[in-house]
Amino acid sequence: MKKLQFKVSINAPVSRVFDLMLGINSKSTYEQWTSLFNPTSTYDGSWDKGKKILFIGVDENGEKGGMVARIVENIPNRFVSIQHYGLLKADKEITEGTEVEKWANGFENYTFEENNTRPDDPVGQGSTSLTVDLDTNADFLDYMNENYPKALAKLKEICEK
Repeated sequence: MKKLQFKVSINAPVSRVFDLMLGINSKSTYEQWTSLFNPTSTYDGSWDKGKKILFIGVDENGEKGGMVARIVENIPNRFVSIQHYGLLKADKEITEGTEVEKWANGFENYTFEENNTRPDDPVGQGSTSLTVDLDTNADFLDYMNENYPKALAKLKEICEK
């Protein structure tokens, strides 16, 4: 596994960034920024600590697939830790085997830090520093390095509307 880190500063309060990134009040906001990875990207499950969550998309052959994960930690407006432990292929969860071993126990962590003042913010809404730390296998290194910054730019655009 390779470790990657991406950072973005968003001119919006941390509560807004947290909500829109995870799609808490509307799953569509999650789907908008993650569409940079897959146009059909969505999730099924819960962001609550200890719960299972499926990250799903449809491939070029029309087959549903994705990742099986659990929420290791969720401290609202501060930190979310996701542990990937399986793959979803054609609606079947696969949690063992050589393909899964490439991803097993990979983490995706989101750290949200509120900055209370900005020079261009007369009403004091603040801004958010978002740090994404993730594990990826070598096969997806270039893909993640290319697409994650684009996805975070899209999230920034959504949050700053």
